Amino acid sequence: MIPFKKYQKWLILLSVMICGVLLGLGGFTFFYAQGASYLVDDPEACMNCHVMRDQYDGWNRSSHHEVATCNSCHTPHDLFGKYATKALNGWNHSAAFTTGNYDETINIHNFNAKIAHDNCLRCHRDVVSRMKTYAYPEKVDCMHCHGNVGHSNRF
Repeated sequence: MIPFKKYQKWLILLSVMICGVLLGLGGFTFFYAQGASYLVDDPEACMNCHVMRDQYDGWNRSSHHEVATCNSCHTPHDLFGKYATKALNGWNHSAAFTTGNYDETINIHNFNAKIAHDNCLRCHRDVVSRMKTYAYPEKVDCMHCHGNVGHSNRF
């Protein structure tokens, strides 16, 4: 058995060096990827990634442009949920872009589709409540008919 005291200062030094390298790389990546821009509610932040250009342009021409930002539709409206979702998506996006493992075509995943759907219901609750009563008493699926609203490139 190796005595811990004999190597304690080297283990502490190695731990500090590893933490320093990780913090340095994380800080550089955050700065290089303009990470602070994602902490605010500016739709131009979404264009930091070149694959989002079409979505941004479509939103700019959409009916939602005057009343909604990216966060209005794509994040929960409670503080914790908003930043937890931003952190999770930021992690996933940075991993995809770092490894080059992503499609040029943007597809929403179930987790984010549910958030967008919940926000549709929140903003359009008056219209949706009438639809739920008369036309679709079981479940309203906004994305079935309006899946490209807010990002439509068909003008």
